[in-house]
Amino acid sequence: MTNWSTLATKINQYLCPPGNGVFTVNTAKERKEALHKSLYNSSENIEQAWQAQTATLADDKRPVVLGVCSDTGGGILRGANWGPLFLRQTLLSGDYNVDYLDVGDVRVIPHLLHDKYLNEETISNCRKALYGDSDSTLPVSALSIAEDFCDEFYRAFPNKNLFAIGGDHSVSYPLVKSYLRAKKAQGKKAALIHFDAHTDLLVERLGIDICFGSWVTHILDDLPSPDMAFQFGIRSSGKDRGHWEDSFGVNQFWTHEINERGAQDIVDETIAKLKANNIEELYVSFDIDALDAHFAAATGTPEPDGLNPQQALLIISELAKHFKITGADMVEIAPFLNTNEDGGNDREKTLAAGSQISELLINCLAD
Repeated sequence: MTNWSTLATKINQYLCPPGNGVFTVNTAKERKEALHKSLYNSSENIEQAWQAQTATLADDKRPVVLGVCSDTGGGILRGANWGPLFLRQTLLSGDYNVDYLDVGDVRVIPHLLHDKYLNEETISNCRKALYGDSDSTLPVSALSIAEDFCDEFYRAFPNKNLFAIGGDHSVSYPLVKSYLRAKKAQGKKAALIHFDAHTDLLVERLGIDICFGSWVTHILDDLPSPDMAFQFGIRSSGKDRGHWEDSFGVNQFWTHEINERGAQDIVDETIAKLKANNIEELYVSFDIDALDAHFAAATGTPEPDGLNPQQALLIISELAKHFKITGADMVEIAPFLNTNEDGGNDREKTLAAGSQISELLINCLAD
């Protein structure tokens, strides 16, 4: 079986039509139907329309979009599982210039994070629920499914670029890990560009080693070296910058420093370091809470004193002038959350900011 036929089989096993990654019967039915009409010009026979579109993947040259509708790896306010549905709707509203192939959503069992945390009985029961076969060998948890899908995706199409929509930030663990493995297998040096209010450099959180606050720690070994991780917008941490850089070897640019020095100076320094290390390609992981809560309050951990969208757009645009951005994700948009005390329209403002940055990233992937 060729790599493409193996991937085609796993698409039908692991994924479902865009917008259906959150398993519901009636909840958000109208929103899902609206998305399907935008994608397929109909809300009928969606499975067939989706399968017909994913069947063109081998010949389609556009960036590929994947939804990972899991917030199981979060731990403050939940709701980022709805991010892929709402962000897609906004991107397709006509206000944004994007062109991509949407392969759908990972089929998420919302109570599961990673298979390594499950006993055999649970795995067997979940295999029966997902695949109709309790004796299957396929993974059942969102992160485990996403990693295996991405591994197969890059084996089949090493030069295709994937943009993922989360989900809480734990979903970036399989996305980035698989991406970096694929680039290493191709002999390419790739670095991580990470926008976030938080370092995500915990070793574990309450005994769980893979979650929204620890995923970066567990992909550092997959980078050419830990100092090829660059973090922008950090400001909410119990430790200072020196602690994280000395302990883990990463590069951090806290928001106050970006404001004081200017985003252009910061990105110029980053470009120089990347070039000195012969980096060829970049993965950009964007947690929406990197932005100030005024722009992005519909998220589980909004933080004040953050970046504004223009700073983030400048940094990404400048990086894209010098390096190929070949993988990216947008995570932690939680549309149903209203965390801003000023009574503003948090959902629309957050989606607008997230869509503007996603538009740039998808277009970078297309170059």
